[in-house]
Amino acid sequence: MDLVELIRHRRSIRKFEDREVASDLLDPILWAANRAPTAGNLQAFRVAVVRAPEARAALARAALDQACIAGAPVVLVFFADPAASATKYGARGRSLYAVQDATIACSYAQLAAENLGLGSCWVGAFREGEVNGALGVDPGLVPVALLAVGHAEEGAVTSRRRPAEMLVEPSL
Repeated sequence: MDLVELIRHRRSIRKFEDREVASDLLDPILWAANRAPTAGNLQAFRVAVVRAPEARAALARAALDQACIAGAPVVLVFFADPAASATKYGARGRSLYAVQDATIACSYAQLAAENLGLGSCWVGAFREGEVNGALGVDPGLVPVALLAVGHAEEGAVTSRRRPAEMLVEPSL
């Protein structure tokens, strides 16, 4: 699919079929995340691949009880690695660039999932400490996004968007 059509077709999917996402589908999603541009090519992000139902349930609780997290067969958790970015960029790398790195990687993963015929839902509302605790990750990693991924159930709803002209500031 061409990129514009892919973006036009993408929807947030909150209900998934009860079937696994095979490795031959997950691997290209992770490859795409790894190809995302990063500040200074430091790749100051990490990804946790969460398949275990108990871990997904714990993530759902951390995500303010969002059922799509528990219901997805796989959840990709994108973490910023502030220490890695700070090695080159100091405070700005720690506070901003690592978060941007993880965010862009998640965007690439989401588009790759869509391109492979999978549905996804980006979740940004969660309690950071609970996410880290549920997965037992290094407390220095900062969760930035949870991406629920799976085979979509029928009936995704098209949400209304504002016209593109409304988001553009006047040129100087």
